[in-house]
Amino acid sequence: MKDKIVKEKNLSSEEISEFKKVAKSIRNKILEVAVHAGSGHIAPSFSCVEILVILYYGGILNFNASNPNWPKRDRFILSKGHATLALYVILANQKFFPLSDLDGFVKQGSCLGCHPENSISGIEVYTGSLGHGLPIAAGLALGAKLDNEKHLNIVLMGDGECHEGSVWEAAMFAAHHQLNNLIAIIDHNGLSATGILKNYLEVDPLKEKWEAFGWETVVVDGHSLTELFVILKSISLRRSDKPLAIIAVTTKGKGVSFMENNPIWHYRVPKGEELKIARKELDL
Repeated sequence: MKDKIVKEKNLSSEEISEFKKVAKSIRNKILEVAVHAGSGHIAPSFSCVEILVILYYGGILNFNASNPNWPKRDRFILSKGHATLALYVILANQKFFPLSDLDGFVKQGSCLGCHPENSISGIEVYTGSLGHGLPIAAGLALGAKLDNEKHLNIVLMGDGECHEGSVWEAAMFAAHHQLNNLIAIIDHNGLSATGILKNYLEVDPLKEKWEAFGWETVVVDGHSLTELFVILKSISLRRSDKPLAIIAVTTKGKGVSFMENNPIWHYRVPKGEELKIARKELDL
């Protein structure tokens, strides 16, 4: 079953320290896998590390790595599929597949591509074309309601992804059907693949927009392990009939100074002196 850190309802200082070690280890592994492959979306993966750590190590998601299709599992969809390196590393750590499989990332014959596919153990759906994760998750949530199943349906999206009309169609659908078993986490780092959102198509105020579409909405620091844990742990206690949107404010490229908030690092792998700097900063 789950390899989790948290044993109680609140985080202790020791647990926070352990989470930080896990997040640091994951960022280092993301970098090394991308460098070995010469490919990968490092900065988008870095921005959502803490979110994924709390989901998979904090006792939030119900899953069984030895039985990936366990009917009672929570369904998690990485809609911002370009951040798949972060998810691959965590799934390997959780023993969905061998750690050695990461060595084949994007190489010929490997199942691990630049975007997740549902042929991979632990991956629910094929994502990468943005705007699809929330509609799929809404359908899963409605199906669970109709079948009286209690599992959660959680989707992690990018804020640039909120440019897609399908996101808002699904948001209306979910509110109309009172899908309180649906949680959307928006990785709000303010950047898309090519630029800074506010410079060409602003998405803020995101909180007010999601609320206007009938969602319960909260804003958290997407790198605060404590804030993420508190809000995600409270999901099971919700009494609202509304779906929940969690706007997680993050930094794209978090952990490496020259990557942070720099659009050119959406899809780029450091070499030479840049790689030395990245490794040094991640090991601080």
